[in-house]
Amino acid sequence: MQMQPLDPAFPIQQQLTLTVDGPVVLVNLFRLDPADEAAFLDAWAVDAAYMKGRSGFISTQLHRAVGNSPAYLNQAVWETLEAFRAAFGNPEFQAKLADYPASAVIAPHLFQRVSVPGICVA
Repeated sequence: MQMQPLDPAFPIQQQLTLTVDGPVVLVNLFRLDPADEAAFLDAWAVDAAYMKGRSGFISTQLHRAVGNSPAYLNQAVWETLEAFRAAFGNPEFQAKLADYPASAVIAPHLFQRVSVPGICVA
């Protein structure tokens, strides 16, 4: 599996060094060969079940691109950056990344909710 930052100017490795208040949202875009979709879904399900059991995990949702594109987007909400950092950096989780198909390219990035008056709340 290859990692390509969603924002090359500020990759997830740098984001993990920050201190932020409140919840964080992991957005992870996956691209892969169509033949690898079943293997990808198996690996993702194992990872999601592992993360679901970690302290600070709130929720996750996997989305598939419409049409014939084997692109997926995962959205996971965590109580704090510290909780996500502990789960993501755990050697047990890191070892699971080898189970993804070799064609998988991931682009993870962390976000925080933004309040826009009259539209959305943080």
